[in-house]
Amino acid sequence: MAVTPAQPALQVVATLPGALASAAALKLLLALEVAGTPYTVMPAPADGSAPAPFQAGVVLSVPATGTTLANANTAVQYVLRKHKSVHAWIRAKVDSFSEWDLHTLSPAVAAGMSASDPAAASAISFINDRFGDSVGFKPTSAAAVIFFANLYPVLATKAARQAVSAKFPTVVRWFEVFEKYPAYAAAVAAWKAQSSSAPSSVPAQLSGAKLPAPKVDGAVTITLDHHSRVILPKEGARNILITSALPYVNSIPHLGNIIGCVLSGDVFARFARIRGYNVLYVGGTDEYGTATETKAIEEKMSCKDLCDKYFKFHDESYKWFQIDFDKFGRTTTQRQTEITHDIYLKLEKNGHVLEDTMTQLYCIKHESFLADRFVEGTCPICGFEDARGDQCDGCGKLINAIELKNPRCKLDGASPIPRDSKHLFLDLKTQQPKLEEWFKKASADGAWSANSQTITNSWLKEGLKPRCITRDLKWGTSVPRKGYENKVFYVWFDAPIGYLSITANYTKDWEKWWKNPKNVQLYQFMGKDNVAFHTVIFPSTLIGTSDNWTLLHHLSTTEYLQYESGKFSKSRGIGVFGNNAADSGIPVEVWRYYLLSIRPENSDSLFSWNSFIACNNGELLANLGNFVNRVVKFINAKYDGVIPAYAVTEGPEKKLIEDVNVLLKQYVEALEAVKIRQGLRLFMDISSLGNLYLQDNRIDNNLFANSRERCNNVVAVAANLAYLISSLVYPYMPSTTDGILRQLNLPLRRVTDSWAATDILAGHKIGAAEYLFKKIEESREEELRLKYSGKQGPSQPATAATDAKGKQPMSKRAAKSARPAPTGVPEGVTRTPEMEALEKKIAEQGNLVRQLKADKAAAGDIKTAVDGLLALKAELAALVAA
Repeated sequence: MAVTPAQPALQVVATLPGALASAAALKLLLALEVAGTPYTVMPAPADGSAPAPFQAGVVLSVPATGTTLANANTAVQYVLRKHKSVHAWIRAKVDSFSEWDLHTLSPAVAAGMSASDPAAASAISFINDRFGDSVGFKPTSAAAVIFFANLYPVLATKAARQAVSAKFPTVVRWFEVFEKYPAYAAAVAAWKAQSSSAPSSVPAQLSGAKLPAPKVDGAVTITLDHHSRVILPKEGARNILITSALPYVNSIPHLGNIIGCVLSGDVFARFARIRGYNVLYVGGTDEYGTATETKAIEEKMSCKDLCDKYFKFHDESYKWFQIDFDKFGRTTTQRQTEITHDIYLKLEKNGHVLEDTMTQLYCIKHESFLADRFVEGTCPICGFEDARGDQCDGCGKLINAIELKNPRCKLDGASPIPRDSKHLFLDLKTQQPKLEEWFKKASADGAWSANSQTITNSWLKEGLKPRCITRDLKWGTSVPRKGYENKVFYVWFDAPIGYLSITANYTKDWEKWWKNPKNVQLYQFMGKDNVAFHTVIFPSTLIGTSDNWTLLHHLSTTEYLQYESGKFSKSRGIGVFGNNAADSGIPVEVWRYYLLSIRPENSDSLFSWNSFIACNNGELLANLGNFVNRVVKFINAKYDGVIPAYAVTEGPEKKLIEDVNVLLKQYVEALEAVKIRQGLRLFMDISSLGNLYLQDNRIDNNLFANSRERCNNVVAVAANLAYLISSLVYPYMPSTTDGILRQLNLPLRRVTDSWAATDILAGHKIGAAEYLFKKIEESREEELRLKYSGKQGPSQPATAATDAKGKQPMSKRAAKSARPAPTGVPEGVTRTPEMEALEKKIAEQGNLVRQLKADKAAAGDIKTAVDGLLALKAELAALVAA
């Protein structure tokens, strides 16, 4: 709602003639009308005296606070975050959309893109692919405002819409519906009114959202266009293919899952792109197998519906974390079946497939063989009555379902019987010589992590054996062999093939990536529990086909990330999971930085709210944020935002350049070797050098007044250093890079091998200062810990399932297991204080185990608790024996 200037209002301010005719101006008007926020429009004065903090053409001014937002997308988010119907997770998606829009769509629109341009088709295709979730594109969402404003000049005419509608009808329908929305109609009318009054003599480039060409050394800049084209290997280029382990689709990823594969892979992919390499990064969800069938039964839905449900959780979680996949796909596709069949038939033809008989449990009641997870019974080792068919949660031992006493079908409680079933086996034994030869060379050339080499060596040392690759299931990839119509491939046979099929769903020329070992390097990211499948089974599978496959070059693995004092547990609500990180209200760049700073590269690491807050306040805010903010504020206050003439030949500058280049060289070497934590420490060390440089040179009013030439050198070199840091930060915190570039008013900088402190030319106009980070009050620690601490038993209200004291009635079996655990200290032995302390811990841990079993907690959580109990008992036994 536009108002008279006398009323309190936000202001849409033109800083260049004709700027109100730009798509950027339409974005601001749309956001203000949608939010119902009063505003005034201030055209640029004819004498050019309008404020121009960014010379961006149009800005949003907040008179009450003195804030000026020169980036239209940021301004849209600022306005709409005050709108009550915009949910946090919808807002979070806009960060990744905004990054793409900033670098790809907005410049194309500003340059006069029409519906017939290839750039238009690419942009509309990108938007069309993201219209599966209509909720995220409500008229009140920032994504809708940004895309509508940019598409309006392209789709304004009926002819343009007809040209696009044949290929992208979803986008056109959406556009026409939103065009009629009252707030949108009002904004378009206001925009047209302003546009019609724009001077006709204004050059076209000034009436768009494009910034004036910055004064910068163009040799160091880079444009990332990987989302606007199909990426294929290039002759003479360094071609890097990156995959991250495909997570099971039957659960929501927690922070340990995210750091273990997708976030680590994203850091390396972004680094490789900003170095100028040719990169393809693919990922997806693993959707077949027993785990999916079990979860589908538990949630009383079909396997397909379950996969659709959880795929969305994964997709949205990774988008919020700004994981920049070139393709994020699924294994439940026709291409997956076709490629798996082709690989299997070649293995069979080459004599690497055996047939053998296995004895399994068969349920007479529903006439089906039972996968291990569908069987429960009494453990043959410890007598625990609820042992699973693959592992006992009582003693932690691995077992076979056929060994269980009193087995019962988990689906219907019937007693299964042993029955023989034919299965297919991959004969790994015949593959071992070739695999050993490949492993020796690949692990040396690619500098594999130590644990991945250790795990692979242990398999080879023990000797490879035939491995079963089929299962008596219904949900999986079919087996192209007569007599196996009622069986599917074992999920760990065809899951890695998902990398190939996801790439094939990205481009029909997928074999140029996957059958091109001389020209493509394959980097894979995963947790250590997936190593053997990627270094033994999957390579053996590919080698056995005799095709010329692109095999693993570098393997990057992580240990486990623990949460506070224990493990992440979705069943008990303990820990932060991908779909609720945005609920904390803490920006994604802080999450990314902290997780990468504690990446469990050589040993398990611990997520702690105390260290999380300290990391933000003591590192990001006090170091990086302080340096950039201090430089930009000073240049704006003393130099009207213009970089002065400067020299880098004096002692302090020469010393800084030398010190920075030492660290820069180490940074590049670290990330080339995928040493992600080391790279993070190094760019923060470079930022520290910047703060020290400002401190040593005493940048203040006195320096400006009394030694102007010296001050010129300091501020210009510091700005150049901030520009360098923006590129080093990009792999870790891309939105922070955007913030620095906005303030410097510069394009993305390439990560170079050296730095001369002369990238920004004298006379360049920078932007207004922003705060990159905000302080997290230490008082929030307990609030956040409690929010993600899971179920608090004592505070739960009494229900029909509890008695008046809040206690749940125990089943006969639970009551039997609730007997006091023996202390392990024989009569006649004098109890020491250490023994008594351990006895207390054992009692507490025993109570925890019993409670978890009574609550039917997740098997993994019970096993962890049992392992802890056994460890405590062993410690006590050692004390008694001493």
